[in-house]
Amino acid sequence: MGNVTKDDALYQEMCRVVGKVVLEMRDLGQEPKHIVIAGVLRTALANQRVKRSELTTEAMETVVKALAG
Repeated sequence: MGNVTKDDALYQEMCRVVGKVVLEMRDLGQEPKHIVIAGVLRTALANQRVKRSELTTEAMETVVKALAG
């Protein structure tokens, strides 16, 4: 993968997280609006039983901040 900086890794993880949510919403027949994506991620973050890497948690929080303002 080469020399990936922390910012690059965070950006890649943010893209992965958002892409996963958008594809799941599409499969459910929902329109992936930015505020809905932020809500889905907020709900997911609230579930403390799911084990996530620190990078994934940071990526999810950063996406929520970017999409919800």
